[in-house]
Amino acid sequence: MSENPYVRAAALSDLEEDTPKRVEIDGVPVSLVRTEGEVFAINDICSHANVSLSEGEVEDCAIECWLHGSSFDLRTGKPSGLPATRPVPVYPVKIEGDDVLVSVTQES
Repeated sequence: MSENPYVRAAALSDLEEDTPKRVEIDGVPVSLVRTEGEVFAINDICSHANVSLSEGEVEDCAIECWLHGSSFDLRTGKPSGLPATRPVPVYPVKIEGDDVLVSVTQES
């Protein structure tokens, strides 16, 4: 087991409010979202259509899939409407200075 599962994903100053940023952490596609004074990390692949969530819109602490319109809560990964029915993984985030650290090794 790794002593520090958190890795630097981006600089906080590189994240624009309500604009998702796609990064890859240990081979895992992640969408970073800065909104409502917090930074969230959610798996970047929609559970319904296998497309990138980071290309979608952010509103009310949710990210919307651009292809079919399903929204996922950035805090829980749960979809708020059809066609998606399965949640997507969310990952813990730490902010240290200007570094955004994310752990993708959490248990689901």
